[in-house]
Amino acid sequence: MGDLMISVLTKRADFLSANAGTRNARTGFVLLTRPNDGQGIRYGITVTKKIGNAVVRNRMKRRFRELLRAALPSQGLPDHDHVLIGRAGGVERDFHLMAEELAKALERAREGRGDPSGGRRPRKGNRGAGRK
Repeated sequence: MGDLMISVLTKRADFLSANAGTRNARTGFVLLTRPNDGQGIRYGITVTKKIGNAVVRNRMKRRFRELLRAALPSQGLPDHDHVLIGRAGGVERDFHLMAEELAKALERAREGRGDPSGGRRPRKGNRGAGRK
């Protein structure tokens, strides 16, 4: 790793500000990247309670942590925060496949390309309609 500083995001505010960054969605996860004013490479992992039970979520977080540890030293964006948000497909998905997807997502982020932010589903209003 050398003098490469990689640290873990702990503050909610950092996760929230990452939301304003570049967004790259893949089948098993969404990668958010955002410049962090020279604080090195930082990463965080989020898996919401919509996904499985605690066991499933923890397994997912372990897999993500492993993916990030492997990828960030060489592929991470310098002085950026990287937040991985787990999606439903991320647990069963093949590890090597996810590693490739993460590499592609990081590459896109490095080029400053993300998914259009208009792709987010609206949260307000008719939430939970038709669901039991």
